[in-house]
This record gives sequence, structure tokens and C-alpha cells, in this order.
Amino acid sequence: MTDLLTLLARHPRTILTTNPTPIEPAVRLGSHLGLNLLIKRDDLTSIPFGGNKVRQLEFYFGAAQQKGADTVLITGAVQSNYGRTVAAIAARLGMEAHIQLEERVPAMDAQYYRSGNVLLEDLTGAIRHTYPRGDDEAGADASLYNLSSNLVNKGRRPYVIPLGPDNPPIGALGYVAAAVEIIEQISHLPISIDAIVLPSGSAMTHSGLLVGLRAAGQSIPIYGVCVRRPASEQRERVLNTCRALTKLLGIDIPIHGDDINVDDDALAPGYGRLNNKVFEAISITASTEALYLDPVYTGRTMAGLIHLAKSNVLSSGSSVLFLHTGGTPALFAYGTELRSRLNEIQFGA
Repeated sequence: MTDLLTLLARHPRTILTTNPTPIEPAVRLGSHLGLNLLIKRDDLTSIPFGGNKVRQLEFYFGAAQQKGADTVLITGAVQSNYGRTVAAIAARLGMEAHIQLEERVPAMDAQYYRSGNVLLEDLTGAIRHTYPRGDDEAGADASLYNLSSNLVNKGRRPYVIPLGPDNPPIGALGYVAAAVEIIEQISHLPISIDAIVLPSGSAMTHSGLLVGLRAAGQSIPIYGVCVRRPASEQRERVLNTCRALTKLLGIDIPIHGDDINVDDDALAPGYGRLNNKVFEAISITASTEALYLDPVYTGRTMAGLIHLAKSNVLSSGSSVLFLHTGGTPALFAYGTELRSRLNEIQFGA
């Protein structure tokens, strides 16, 4: 643990969270699923509306401030939690934020483009840009660097937070640090944790927590629920990110393919698309625990957890820690579709 903290201290960091975020029991939902379910409330990280991106951005903003940047750029989906969090942190630090929004989710209504995270970005004064494709990480990054060059020509000092997997996984350092926090918290629990379930998208959260736990000698299985790409592709992305992260940290922790558990049962029809499994997961979590999950990440992750429980991958009676990575504002951007599904239940429409 001390070694991990020493390694992390070598990387510039802007402290943005009030740690630790709590671990809370979810008794009613857990009883419904036949699990001893606990929730790691990373939706309560300190920046408004919280989420896992705050932990990741501590290291990106640390690097940006070390370089003397006055502007930060990032790319993501229209309802990107990452973009919203960058906008909030930049406002707090007195920096200019440029948010590039990619068209990842087809056939969405006007509310999707005006509400939720987009509204919050606008309130902070972030400058929005658009990118027409939603599955082109290299192109989206290239567009960001082009914007950055234009800003340099205007006298700004920009820092780019890239998207593509070929970049150093600086954000994953945030969940190496979170692993230290979680290990300390669960050491005081009256039970041992049998598994951790979390979203797996960029792989920063998944890889950071996996590397952090293994480096600390913890063998708790992690199950990543696919939120953007199928399991075959996501497994490779997580593995490659783990390898890049151990290199970034300067440690030799072997992460093998059989240590990477990913599940894509709730993925179809694709990123950001609401399906029956995700809607049911959002509904049951709200109605049993008054805990709000979003359609893109946490709702899909809970749907994955439910599938893992029903298929006995998470065995009955086991103690499972669900990582709530935030994303609440996106609920409002999906308001039309959520209301339509609720009306079908309530009124048989």
C-alpha cells in the first residue's frame, strides 16, 4: 500500500475529491438478487454530480497545471460525464474548457442535446465543439489536437486529454489510488468482498482498480460490464491498458487474460441506447434503494450485475461491491424515453 502511494506521488496530481467516498449496504436490492450487495458511492466525489471521472482527472489536471496550461480540451459523447466534469473542474481552477461532443448515439431527440450534462457544461461557460462520428477515436483525438493548435496560435496554453488507447493511461492512476482507499475500507467490514462489479468503457477505471488491487496483493475478482464495445474487444483493451499502466507506474505486476472478466449481455443495441434490461435495472435500483443510475454507464452495469447473479457467476449469498461511477445528469437527457417506458408500465400505453 505504501509502495503504491509512493509510486503515485511521482505523478503530478490536483486533489479534487474528499476521500473516502462511502461504501453503503444495499439491503433491499441485494435481497432481491440473492446477494450481500454493497455500493461504493463514487457518485459522491466532490465535484458537483461526482463520478469516477473526478478521480481520473486529478492526474490529468495535475499534469496540465504542471505544464502551465490555462486551457483544457477533451472529447466524448454528447452526454459525456467526462466533458461535464472537465468543464466543472476547469471553472473551479480558473481555466478555459473546450468540450468536443461526438455523435455516438443515433436518433436522439432535442432534449438529449440540451439537457443533462450539456446544460451543465453550458452553465460553466465551457466552449462546445462537435465531431460528426462516434466510433473514431483516432479522428476525434486528431480533431482535438487541431483545435489545440488553433488555440496556441491565439496565445492560449492548451492541454489535451486524449481519448485513444495509444496514449499513456494517466487517468487510470486515479483508480490505482482508489484501490488503496477501497482496501482500507473493506478491511474494516465484518465480511470479505467476493467480487467487484464496475463499468468497462475506456478501461481507465477497470484497469486502474485491477492493477491497484493486484499490486497490493488483493485477488478479489473484478467484473467489468461492457458499455461501449463487445466483450472480445473490451477484454483486449483492458489487458493492453493494464500493461501500459504497469509501465507508467514502473512496476512488474503480471496481468493475464484470465484475470480480465467482461460481460456484454446488456450491451445491445449499443453505447448509450436504452434497452429493457437497462431500464429494469434503473427502475429496480431506484424503487428499492432510492439510488439513481444512468442509461449509459451505471444502469447498464447494474443490468450486467443482475445477469451475473442470475447466471450464478456471482453465486447466491456472495458479497458483491458495485462501483457507482455517477452519471446522474444523463437521466434528464433521456427523459422522453424513460417517461415513455414508465407510462407503458403505469398506464399500459
